[in-house]
Amino acid sequence: MLGRNKLLFYTRRALWIFIAWVTLSLLIFFYEYVTLISNDALTSDYDFTSALTAYLIVSVSASVIGGIVTVNLMEYWLRRFAFWQALVLIVVAYTIVSIFLGALGSLYLSGQEMELPIFHPEVVEELFMFYGKAIFIKNYFLWLVIVLVTIVVLMVNDKYGPGVFPDYLKGKYFQPKRERRIFMFADIKDATTIAEILGEAKYFNFLKDFFKFIAPAIIETKGEVYQYVGDEIVVSWKIKKGLDKGNALQCFYKMKALIEKKFGHFEKHYNYQPTFKVGYHYGAVMVGEIGQIKREIAFSGDVLNTTSRIQAKCNELGVDILVSEAFAQIHYILPDGIKAEDLGEQTLKGKAEPMRLVTFRNEI
Repeated sequence: MLGRNKLLFYTRRALWIFIAWVTLSLLIFFYEYVTLISNDALTSDYDFTSALTAYLIVSVSASVIGGIVTVNLMEYWLRRFAFWQALVLIVVAYTIVSIFLGALGSLYLSGQEMELPIFHPEVVEELFMFYGKAIFIKNYFLWLVIVLVTIVVLMVNDKYGPGVFPDYLKGKYFQPKRERRIFMFADIKDATTIAEILGEAKYFNFLKDFFKFIAPAIIETKGEVYQYVGDEIVVSWKIKKGLDKGNALQCFYKMKALIEKKFGHFEKHYNYQPTFKVGYHYGAVMVGEIGQIKREIAFSGDVLNTTSRIQAKCNELGVDILVSEAFAQIHYILPDGIKAEDLGEQTLKGKAEPMRLVTFRNEI
């Protein structure tokens, strides 16, 4: 599942890059074409069809290479190396790809103009002159900016999480708003003991692996990561997305399946298999941008505190999943073989009134 989900994630991202870059390329082409016409700068030998075809060859090739390989590789470099080292690698890789793509467009266009095969010596000779022309230099720097902006957008989107960044760009959270959301608090069991045995550095990598391996489940169920707090992760869903196909509850079972598949990895590297418990609740919260020195989108409301208290009750009741009765009533779509079990009214720490809680059992 992990491999399939990663493939779907990168395929979807590559498709968006492809669409965005091809659209942008066509807009640039037609802007330049209209500019030439308005300034009466078109020469008599200008062939619109050949020029457009050459532009499409370059833009489609660039969008495919960029979406599938280059952008992902550049993003990886930014995460792995010092910024200046990554920047050097990015410029070198971009330059190589630009030379290759420039050759495709130039050979085609020159071949059309000379009515010769694209690898004819006269056409190839024209290619070497092309790299010194203003059009290549202009497009080189223009698309270098576009590539860097694309990488920045992808990294910012990773920071805010899927589904959040578009709302941020639209200014949706500049002023606090009330939203109804589902929250899931997930916490690794016996984290303190594991941390003491593994040591700080190894335990940190243990957490990194855990959060990395469960990420596809969150993406697939359209969850939004709100916070990582030590060994705990807080995920939220807008009500409609969380209830669609039982996404919110499915997330927990998909996370469990992914961690179970990585049993060998955790045994080999840490000699521990992580287990975790979760709590679910839903309700109205205030959401908005907060902070002056470091800005982020924050949630505020009793729902979060209650969800945290529900999750904390798992150990006492001996279960891996606990949800409020209110959540169980609206989340009526259950995974195959999963049955709800009413645990009755329970006292939650810091809460004056008891709350009716529900767990789920796998009867398969």
